Amino acid sequence: MHTPALAITRTPLVAVYGTLKRGLRNHHWLEGAHFLGADRLTSATLYDLGPYPAAKPEASRGIEVEVFEVSARLLAGLDRLEDYRVRTPKHGDYERVIQATAFGPAWLYLYNREVAGCPVIREGAWRPR
Repeated sequence: MHTPALAITRTPLVAVYGTLKRGLRNHHWLEGAHFLGADRLTSATLYDLGPYPAAKPEASRGIEVEVFEVSARLLAGLDRLEDYRVRTPKHGDYERVIQATAFGPAWLYLYNREVAGCPVIREGAWRPR
């Protein structure tokens, strides 16, 4: 299981790619987190779902992420926001997995739902409409 308390012992970092990024509408969920910097991940592809993006574990030319150091309390809040279900991760909207970043391993939320017909972002960043 990846409860927030156990997850923090594995890595205290989280990589965000959508509305949690600085200046966007859900960044307040990261209040108190320490911003480490930006990175590009080639192991995920973004899909534009309209009001937010979704990452799938597919190769890309590099999606832009921001990496933060978080507490177990903040990670628990992110789990609620992203509908990550600790006991049944495949049943929530997102699954939390560890990804390599320039700052060390970080948690990344991958989308569990279907993305057929959604615009693909294989390079760069999602932009809110």
